[in-house]
Amino acid sequence: MKLIDCHTHTQFSVDSEADINECVKRAAELGLAAYAITDHCECNAWYGEEHYSEEEKKLRESFNYADDFEHSVSAITALKEKWAGKLNLICGVELGQILHDVEAAKKVNADKRVDFIIGSVHQIAGEPDFYFIEYDKMTMDDIYDLLERYFSEAYDLSRTELFDVFGHITYCLRYMKQRHSINADISRFDDIIEETFRNLAMNGKGIEINTSGLRQGFGDCFPNLKYIKLFRNIGGEIITIGSDSHTVEDIAANSADGIKLAKEAGFRRLAYFKKRKPHFIDIE
Repeated sequence: MKLIDCHTHTQFSVDSEADINECVKRAAELGLAAYAITDHCECNAWYGEEHYSEEEKKLRESFNYADDFEHSVSAITALKEKWAGKLNLICGVELGQILHDVEAAKKVNADKRVDFIIGSVHQIAGEPDFYFIEYDKMTMDDIYDLLERYFSEAYDLSRTELFDVFGHITYCLRYMKQRHSINADISRFDDIIEETFRNLAMNGKGIEINTSGLRQGFGDCFPNLKYIKLFRNIGGEIITIGSDSHTVEDIAANSADGIKLAKEAGFRRLAYFKKRKPHFIDIE
């Protein structure tokens, strides 16, 4: 089975200390058919802290992602040349909160060094990152209101051209379950999720199978098999596999499990991107 990993983080992501050179070395050792480094770039914190209001500052932990983006892309570009012919290295970025600062997102999209853009929603308007929300202090009505706003923003994002693949589309469930054993039933949002997937398929965009939940206590991928099948059934053709690794050791973790889910959902090939265009690898 040919393994790929199209969602990984290095020291140029604020929540990772994984050395980029060691990451690339590890990917080569694993014999990955495609390996993308996709360091974080949050559009709603593109500028320095002084750019934002006091209310905006309360919702963010880090700022000046413009610098992080430049450092990451410059380093990956140099490594692509160094590893040419030895590793299919992809210069990617995980672009968060695109709709919160479209002009920042357009700057990233205009950079010709970038091969691949994951579009992610880590926080919704007026709320902190889902990582920081205190779900145990919320009622279930409050939680479902939060989820409704998330899937509404995901739908709006799916109508743009500013990314290639939607990242971990059920990310909103991660921490409420892992930390507080809150199992929200998102089937009530199936209609808008289906419309989101329809937009993605029509626009030639894809979704990722993010395997991080399998090793982090969630117990499943983001999204799970039900929604991977849904994307396939409404015409989705582009599917990527991402470990969402933040350490060298987690690169390609559970990639084989993600590929099995893709196959079970009806996909016969996996995608990776070069120069913002999809390329495909047959699932064996």
